[in-house]
Amino acid sequence: MAPRIAIAHDYITQRGGAERVVLSLATAFPEAEIHTLFYEPEQTYPEFREMRIRTSGLNRIGAFRRDPRIALPLLASASSRMRIDADVVIASSSGWAHAYPTTGRKIVYCHSPARWLYLAEDYLGVAGRLDPKRLALSVLSPFLRRWDRTAAHQADSYLANSSVVKERIRNVYGFEAETLFPPFSPDVAEGPQERIDAQISGWADDPGYFLVVSRLQPYKHVDVVIEAFRSMPQNRLLVVGKGPERDRLQAMAPANVRLVEGLSDAQMRWAYARASALICASHEDFGLTPLEAGAHGVPTIALRAGGYLDTIEEGVNGIFFDEATPLCIRSAVQEAPMPEDREDVRAHVAAFGEDRFIAAIRGRVDDMLHETRRADSQ
Repeated sequence: MAPRIAIAHDYITQRGGAERVVLSLATAFPEAEIHTLFYEPEQTYPEFREMRIRTSGLNRIGAFRRDPRIALPLLASASSRMRIDADVVIASSSGWAHAYPTTGRKIVYCHSPARWLYLAEDYLGVAGRLDPKRLALSVLSPFLRRWDRTAAHQADSYLANSSVVKERIRNVYGFEAETLFPPFSPDVAEGPQERIDAQISGWADDPGYFLVVSRLQPYKHVDVVIEAFRSMPQNRLLVVGKGPERDRLQAMAPANVRLVEGLSDAQMRWAYARASALICASHEDFGLTPLEAGAHGVPTIALRAGGYLDTIEEGVNGIFFDEATPLCIRSAVQEAPMPEDREDVRAHVAAFGEDRFIAAIRGRVDDMLHETRRADSQ
């Protein structure tokens, strides 16, 4: 019989780098069923509609699908009940899928140990002392840390998606993980382009605006980028993303800043292709958006930290600033020399292609199946 491969993910409720990893895993193993706590088709990539997806019982509650964070007190228990019958499970995890029990062996592809446990202030942002999320975490964190570490040590193999996550895994779990950079899909650049809504299109039809592509979470520092552009009225900033910070950011945005959300891939290609540079101000686990921008020959202005150190070669596909402050961002935009050869930018990002990732993950699964057969024969 052919080996049974399954894919696990925390929840499929948004568009982001982690969800693109799941799509690449499904390309590598097209017969695999996907297991996840929540699935909301309207909020994520349309390709998932063609796949077999099994969810938890909590998925019946619409509020949880729209914002899984509010289900936090229930998720450890729900994850522990997500039993998967497969020879090998590949768990794409930022805190939950690594705990799904399986009858076979488990490879964890870790985007980061749980931010809400180990980088709680990044997760909570400006949440006040009596904010429900802060209160819930203060009560649940001791139990969740024990539960999380137990789950991590039950995996057969751990892969880190970047150098900074490899170090974080070592510090949190006490073991070494191999680094495998996540895939960059050429589909981000190849294919048709579609103008976004008329109001924004008219504002952005003239190429040369700066671009932010980010979830609107506190730790992403989108507010800092907006503040930088308040003092640069001659420059335009387009922010693409959604999240709990949206209303606050919309209220603070000056006239030279626009926010949009829910763009299709064709609309994203349109937005990237007309940008002069991407701006990234957060401490990321892996810097995927510079690769997406680079596929269009667009360089990146990024915080000198985290995963951007893996994906940006200074002077080739981007430049760095040293602190996430309006002053540092403004100085980088106005004064730093940007890479001008768009073909060099494209060549740099090609090294992070999806074929490389698929070959590596298939090789890891084959090795694990071979080890299992050898153990069974002894």
